[in-house]
Amino acid sequence: MDQVMPSWDFHQQHGAGVMALLGDWVTGSVRRAPEILTPGPDRALHTVSFDTGRLGRWDMMLVAFLWDIKTTAAAAGVLLDDSALPLSARQLLKLLPTERHAQQSTTRTRFLPFSQALARMSTLLEEIGASTVLVGATALGTVKLFIARGRFRGVDLLTDMLNAGPRAIAVVGTVNFLVGAILAYIGAAELAQFAAQTYIANLVGVASVREIASVMTAIVMAGRTGGAYAARIASMQSNEEIAALRVVGIPVGEFVVLPSVVSLCLAMPILYLIGCFIAILGGLAVATLSLGFTAMQYLRETLDAIPLADFAFGAVKSVVFAALIGTVSCRMGLTAGRGARAVGDAATGAVVANILGIIVLDAAFAMMMDARGQ
Repeated sequence: MDQVMPSWDFHQQHGAGVMALLGDWVTGSVRRAPEILTPGPDRALHTVSFDTGRLGRWDMMLVAFLWDIKTTAAAAGVLLDDSALPLSARQLLKLLPTERHAQQSTTRTRFLPFSQALARMSTLLEEIGASTVLVGATALGTVKLFIARGRFRGVDLLTDMLNAGPRAIAVVGTVNFLVGAILAYIGAAELAQFAAQTYIANLVGVASVREIASVMTAIVMAGRTGGAYAARIASMQSNEEIAALRVVGIPVGEFVVLPSVVSLCLAMPILYLIGCFIAILGGLAVATLSLGFTAMQYLRETLDAIPLADFAFGAVKSVVFAALIGTVSCRMGLTAGRGARAVGDAATGAVVANILGIIVLDAAFAMMMDARGQ
């Protein structure tokens, strides 16, 4: 079918203008908005409507033309009546602003260190306050959960538990097995200088239960699950789903954040215990294959070296790490901007902030452990 070139015809009477759109408005032909809509002393135009009786095919070229008319009419104070336009064209036109923003000037900013420091401190305090509110809302939602008044879908909690638990065992187990094997190799090389290779089991067991298993599991979960939480919520933010929840009165902290945090707090202690067991197996593999240990000898030395209180302390650490990962990741997602790049930035920021927070918290726990030992 031959293409009919696009054109328009405009006429007005008693301050009401009608613009007839003719032909096929498809990409390839450019038509600018009529200058008749621009303000002038000899024009008394109040409203503009459209006649689409002879409009053929159209694509985004028509929307661009209508946007020109929309911005021009807004600048001239003319009311635009788009009721005669196709429904999809009206919906697209509503998404476009009534003003075209001018490009930001590239003026150089002055170097004001004191003002910039105050601005950064203000932003930091605002973020701390918002994060505290989120933590409070999550804690309140947890209390409601225990009294069977939680406001979230059970399927969301089950899905998050599946992603944070069984599906994470493979990567958590692999990392802890390799770390346990590395500890055994390094410990054997160092302890051989003092003829103390019999303490390899003690070294691997104590290091894994007190520090390595909890920290490595938390770091793996920060990259795997924390980044996924931030990306998912950032996508919801970009698609206006978070705004829609707030409009209808659904608390975001309980409906979106709480299932993620609770599922991670429930899964992390179990993953920590699995990580401890597999890290010990990694040391056992090295000790039996390379150092001449028997499996029973190695396991007996390990059990004698590790008190049960260390397992409880490590489990508590893993729960705290889980709460940190869940809260920080969800907060990063909620503060993300619009667009695909914002989703990636939120996931990256969440992983970096979580790893830094895990190291800081682990240092605090180490000082607590040292103080308890003294």
